[in-house]
Amino acid sequence: MSNLTPMMKQYMEIKSRHKDAILFFRLGDFYEMFFDDAILASKELEIALTGRDCGQREKAPMCGIPYHSSDSYIAKLIKKGYKVAICEQVEDPAKSKGIVKRDVVRIITPGTITDAKVLDEKRNNYLSCIYMDKDGFGISYSDITTGDLYTTEIANNNTNIEHKLLDELAKIQPTEIIVNSFLYENEKLIKKIKDRFNLVLNTYHDWAFEISHCKNKILNHFNVLTLEGFGIENKKYSTSSLGGLLEYLTETQKIVLSHLNTVRYYSMDKYMVLDINTRRNLELTETMRDKSKKGSLLWLLDKTSTAMGARLLKKWIEEPLLDRTKIIERLNAVKFLYNNKDTVDSLKDLLKSIYDMERLMGRISYGNCNGRDLISLKDSIKVIPDIKDILISADTKLLVKLGNKIDELMDVYNLIEDSIIDEPPLTIKEGGIIKPQYDETLKELKEASAKGKEWLSSLEENEKLRTGIKSLKVGYNKVFGYYIEVTKTNIKNVPDNYMRKQTLANSERYITPELKDMESKILGAEEKSMNIEYQIFMEIRDRIRNEVKRIQSCAHIISCIDCLLSLAIIAFNNNYIMPTLNTEGIIDIQSGRHPVVEKMIDQELFVPNNTFLDNKNRIIIITGPNMAGKSTYMRQVALITLMAQIGSFVPAESANIGIVDKIFTRVGASDDLAQGQSTFMVEMSEVANILNNSTKNSLVILDEIGRGTSTFDGLSIAWSVVEYISNKDKIGAKTLFATHYHELTELEGKIDGVKNYKILVKEKGEDIIFLRKISRGGADKSYGIEVARLAGVPKEVIDRAKIILKSLEEKNITKKGKLSDIVPKEKNSKNNDKEMQLDLFNAKEKEIIDKIKNVDIMDTTPMDAMNLLYSLIKKVKDL
Repeated sequence: MSNLTPMMKQYMEIKSRHKDAILFFRLGDFYEMFFDDAILASKELEIALTGRDCGQREKAPMCGIPYHSSDSYIAKLIKKGYKVAICEQVEDPAKSKGIVKRDVVRIITPGTITDAKVLDEKRNNYLSCIYMDKDGFGISYSDITTGDLYTTEIANNNTNIEHKLLDELAKIQPTEIIVNSFLYENEKLIKKIKDRFNLVLNTYHDWAFEISHCKNKILNHFNVLTLEGFGIENKKYSTSSLGGLLEYLTETQKIVLSHLNTVRYYSMDKYMVLDINTRRNLELTETMRDKSKKGSLLWLLDKTSTAMGARLLKKWIEEPLLDRTKIIERLNAVKFLYNNKDTVDSLKDLLKSIYDMERLMGRISYGNCNGRDLISLKDSIKVIPDIKDILISADTKLLVKLGNKIDELMDVYNLIEDSIIDEPPLTIKEGGIIKPQYDETLKELKEASAKGKEWLSSLEENEKLRTGIKSLKVGYNKVFGYYIEVTKTNIKNVPDNYMRKQTLANSERYITPELKDMESKILGAEEKSMNIEYQIFMEIRDRIRNEVKRIQSCAHIISCIDCLLSLAIIAFNNNYIMPTLNTEGIIDIQSGRHPVVEKMIDQELFVPNNTFLDNKNRIIIITGPNMAGKSTYMRQVALITLMAQIGSFVPAESANIGIVDKIFTRVGASDDLAQGQSTFMVEMSEVANILNNSTKNSLVILDEIGRGTSTFDGLSIAWSVVEYISNKDKIGAKTLFATHYHELTELEGKIDGVKNYKILVKEKGEDIIFLRKISRGGADKSYGIEVARLAGVPKEVIDRAKIILKSLEEKNITKKGKLSDIVPKEKNSKNNDKEMQLDLFNAKEKEIIDKIKNVDIMDTTPMDAMNLLYSLIKKVKDL
């Protein structure tokens, strides 16, 4: 270290404080990286690795990038999960003695990146902080580009808090998480989080989560005296997670984030519970197969005009409401818009003029906005009065309420209109951004500069006349300033007052005392005006930043309007109807359709179906072949219910929906190899979560329970699950249960609340036609071989399967009677278990055993015994 150059010593000292980040060290017009950072960055960014003298025998590995194009390089590193520490000169080099002072001015992480070119404008980029102990957890999260800040907690809860945490993360979908050491040491849970979510997760200082420190941090950040206004006064988990989050943002951003001016505490029981599997299975915001938006419910419903509206709509889908009054408010607003197309068209046209006000305010608060950002804000504000007029004249409560609350922000509009030119440059330090009439001093300087340039323009013509040199030119460059250029063939005609300034190959450049004096005036005026314009721009930016809360509130109202318009447009374009809401726990859907599937195929080909569930008809057991539409039908019931509770119209002829507190789905089969779990273990874990957390007000979707194990084990589990869910004293949830175990159809009439339905199929010779229609009753066969044939299984395999099936059917496993007669009401003995297994799977062996049992040995002749033995041996060989 002692042999290092002063600059390298400075680098090493700063790097020692940021060991977990790649240090971008500003040298002139470049960010340089050294040693291990250089080796890593050169590989990840695919740039040349060189060396630099550092005062030691060997050169330090080095690579660099131009600072003006650094955003794309930083984004590439962040996308790969790295942190980047930006080290800048923090004093004027002209005023410094010795090496220029440098320091890290910002640390960029996946959750704190603000580059608009990198971020998806229609999705929030959340940074999340989790504080957990053995009794509960708090989770706070923020999008620093929009100013959104939320917190919630689960405390002293007997339910599985790890499941709750995973479910909440599935909703939030953060790109980065910081956690306390207690949680980080739970290796199994941390592995689950990392494996299930594409994010960066790190532990953070335990002192940052200490309750008294966190309280002070929150109070100081929001400049308040109490936490009561935020609803977290006695919520230790939310307080600790929020305090830790704010500490992390202070450490990494190194500025006061004034646009994070409020925090919204929410209780998880205010919204419908959707666990991680349900969100995936229902494909709410992305598809299961390729994680794309197309094919999801969000893709279908998103006809928003603004990025703000798109982000809010995604949040609505992820958080269906439980408050009947709020749902009806939204539905009535959608109904009004649905019935008033002119209003929709007018609002849509106005919304097209609105930019992303939330992220504009994020840039203004960060201090990295430019003149064009302010013009975008002004253009957005310009149409707000027209939007307000339309809303307050609407004949529906929610729109009128939004109209009355919206702030027209005319003071902000007038400030920008008076000060910023209509088409400002990208830079803010080179002038040409402020209207001259906005400031008297600036106006005088601009006039002086303009007059000087007029003088220069006339100077060229006057000198041509005075000297007779027709090729004479007056020019300017940044190095030599203003000059008079004369070709060498005309040097003899140069007046005595011309002073040589620069010699070129074919000409000479001169200056005169008058030109030098005017140059000083022009350049002095331009430099002063640029400095004044920069200072004025900073003042305007700060004045707008002081209004951030008003502008954010206005932006949120615009987002709500955009969402309601989107829902109305979708309803109108797709022939949706307004659902009614009941408090009796009834789900009555007539001619319901799957909203996404009908859009992906020809809408006229989609076959609608009815559904009726209530407290008496709680469980529908659905049988029928694969590919016939059981899963589509069950998902559409769940999606129609969910859509109703976000305030959307639904795809049906009529829908009467009882508020559902939770939707659970167990659909499909997949291994979780990363967690060392088989398909069946995953299935049973999901079933356990459903059985432990469902209530009588829940909607449960179960598809093929028990198929991951042996037939008899699976059938037993499926049977028992139906019994447990149907029991009002235990759950009593409304349930759709698809199965290939036809034996379960016998439960209708034996278990309270169970009804049988089947998917209709039409047989035509060896072919089958899926009618996609749900009908009362149970299916008597699965058509598995027919489906295999349709899927392209070789004919030889199909033919052999038919022979095997016929043989099995001849040895009917239920020939003793119905399965419900075989299954004992009391716990089976081992002997009963063995007998049942023989009945189900070993028909031929049982025939032999029965024959032996029936032999009367005392009444059998030696010849009869020989014949019997011969017969038994032959039967055994034929097995």
